[in-house]
Amino acid sequence: METQEQASLPLLSAEELRVLGSLIEKSRTTPDYYPMTLNGLTAACNQKTSRNPVVEYDEQTVVMALDDLKMKGLVGTVTGGGSRTLKYRHTLAVKYPLDLAETALLGLLLLRGPQTPGELKTNSGRMFEFENLDEVNKVLEALAGYELPFVVQLPRRPGQKEARFMHLLGGMPDMENVDLPEEPARKSVNEMEARLAKVEQELAELKESVDKLLKELLG
Repeated sequence: METQEQASLPLLSAEELRVLGSLIEKSRTTPDYYPMTLNGLTAACNQKTSRNPVVEYDEQTVVMALDDLKMKGLVGTVTGGGSRTLKYRHTLAVKYPLDLAETALLGLLLLRGPQTPGELKTNSGRMFEFENLDEVNKVLEALAGYELPFVVQLPRRPGQKEARFMHLLGGMPDMENVDLPEEPARKSVNEMEARLAKVEQELAELKESVDKLLKELLG
């Protein structure tokens, strides 16, 4: 793969990684609610499904992460469309020469931590439909092949059949002390997680709409 000139990769905090990953995911899985409100984004960060680790951020934590990401050119804001509410979108693929497949895999690594190509293919269905495992491997090779790589292959643990990959937006990992991999999730569990994630997002948006309506009625 040909290398392309690009700006230096930023070193993101855990909060920034979660916010950026959530924006990437929701841009693909719930486009009707994207760009995202602060309320919806906070709920996305705090999902109990499809997240490792699970967190409980308040809105102030998310706002601080958004401010830092905006300064690094990774998040933009939008208004309009009949609403004066400020909404947020990621600009990762604007700042860097990434296509949809590459962005989807990075989003998964941001949200779930190190994964094997097989796990990435299983978990990517709602963000990008890879035809086969070879396609996943080619995209990982592309992400690792930039002049400043976005992912790195971790040392294979004893007994592991597949090597895991990790993003580099949080810096280069300590290869000797990377967390042990989780057991691969069954397809049925992943499908249930996907449905639960969508329900959580829809409930957050519904709550926001109800709160807005109540303010208008009481105002």
